[in-house]
Amino acid sequence: MCQHWPQCPEATAEDHTAARVISAHPEQGWSLLCNGVVVFDDTGELFPDGHTVSPHPARPLTLAA
Repeated sequence: MCQHWPQCPEATAEDHTAARVISAHPEQGWSLLCNGVVVFDDTGELFPDGHTVSPHPARPLTLAA
């Protein structure tokens, strides 16, 4: 799905939410990422294969050493 360089992380990657937003709908509380994942304002997620992740506390940002 990703057409830019560098390519976005795959939907199955640990950092999948780092993909670019290709369709934002803040009035409805969701955005579609380049890798096909739908992320919701409450931190829930819907994946291209249909599985979901329930809303959860945000994970802290970790930087590579």
